[in-house]
Amino acid sequence: MRTPGLLLVSLAFLIAAPLTAQAQGEAKPVNIVVGFSPGGGYDMYARTLARHYGRYLPGQPKVMVQNMPGASGLKSVTWLDNGAPRDGNTISAFNPGLITESVTDAAKIQFKFIDVAWVGSISRDYRICYSWNGTGVKDFDGWLKRKQVAMGAPAPGSSAYVNAAMMKNLLGVPIHHVLGYPGSAEERLAIERGELDGGCGAWSSNPPEWVKQKKITPIVSFTKPPIPNLDQPVPFFRDLVKNEDDKKLFDLMTIPDAVGRPYIVSKAVPKERLDQLRKGFDATMKDKDFVEDALRLDLTVSPMTGQESHDLVAQVYDIDARMVERMRKNAH
Repeated sequence: MRTPGLLLVSLAFLIAAPLTAQAQGEAKPVNIVVGFSPGGGYDMYARTLARHYGRYLPGQPKVMVQNMPGASGLKSVTWLDNGAPRDGNTISAFNPGLITESVTDAAKIQFKFIDVAWVGSISRDYRICYSWNGTGVKDFDGWLKRKQVAMGAPAPGSSAYVNAAMMKNLLGVPIHHVLGYPGSAEERLAIERGELDGGCGAWSSNPPEWVKQKKITPIVSFTKPPIPNLDQPVPFFRDLVKNEDDKKLFDLMTIPDAVGRPYIVSKAVPKERLDQLRKGFDATMKDKDFVEDALRLDLTVSPMTGQESHDLVAQVYDIDARMVERMRKNAH
């Protein structure tokens, strides 16, 4: 015979189960709006996050990915306050190069990225500028000897654009910017067709066959080694610049790389909801299935909390006018 206590526990379970199922069914879907076309690194990270994030949010909602390419991801950011409901169910994944652009071109980006709510970042960007092996360039000196090095980017302000601009302005590489690619997938096709001489981006976002078959050669690193999955020494940009003022400029302009795969919501999202999003994000970063899923896709996981991301980005806006002008000159 069952004891009264066991009967009560059984009844409680039977009552709770339908309520949980009902709560799950009623939970509004969460949309991660990626500011680039499908198939690139930001898209891959977002879809990996979406497969696991919902388990750690109230009601276990479905998490879906929507692509909204435009202006290096700026369109997906402005959508948060100009179209999307500000209830915490719309999250933007964007290119953090826009943080630098908000300092160097305030007329274009008329807000600061400390005026959004940071959910967190999956990984910093371990950024490399590389050459396509069809060009025959195997090292940094090879780039310096060329009349022109064609590099692609969606638009001014993207991390790839800023990296290439810094090579041009601080190291003398004859960069020719080719703009208008909606995402890195289209940019890679242009590289394979010979329209571009190489690219700049997170090393982990390159197609695995490019790396395994050595179709590309890493030329300059914007991240201090070691870099995951990079099996050869590469000059570190900071070591190539000649004076301390340029080194300080490099440090400031690469702060966005540290928040390489960021997720934000509108500042108008209620604090309680933001806390839920942050708590769920942090838990997902520790989830064994999520980490294994990311590693299977060669995606690095070195997470940063929402508050850590906010505090780091705040440093970009805490600089004097002289350094702002230097950033402006060297980001274009």
